[in-house]
Amino acid sequence: MAKKFGAGLATGILASIGAIAAGAFTYKKKVLDPEIEQENKMEENRIKANRKSHVSHQA
Repeated sequence: MAKKFGAGLATGILASIGAIAAGAFTYKKKVLDPEIEQENKMEENRIKANRKSHVSHQA
């Protein structure tokens, strides 16, 4: 009986760790990565705008 309990407990712990890891990975892909990508695009656009501004005012 103790052997089955130990195996069940280990299986439960591994399943819980797997579920937490999957949730964290999904959160990163759905929430964090798009935010970082948006920030990078904004920074790139800011750099392009600064370049255009400097070029147009050099006459």
